[in-house]
Amino acid sequence: MDLKEVMAINLRRIRHDKQLTQEELADRSGLSARYVGAIERADVSASVTVLGQIAEALSVEPGDLLKASDVRG
Repeated sequence: MDLKEVMAINLRRIRHDKQLTQEELADRSGLSARYVGAIERADVSASVTVLGQIAEALSVEPGDLLKASDVRG
């Protein structure tokens, strides 16, 4: 599993745990809901800047989105 897929899984899990929709996360992070969805599907790779925006919007550390050990399948 590549890092893009790890981030997609972690992002989806953390967003669900915080009971946020993709639209709500998009509003909080300054991104479009379509782009958030693309990241969650691992269709695109997020830049470091976007990683930071998402982490801040979710109140987590950026590394939390990249930890392979957090991936549950």
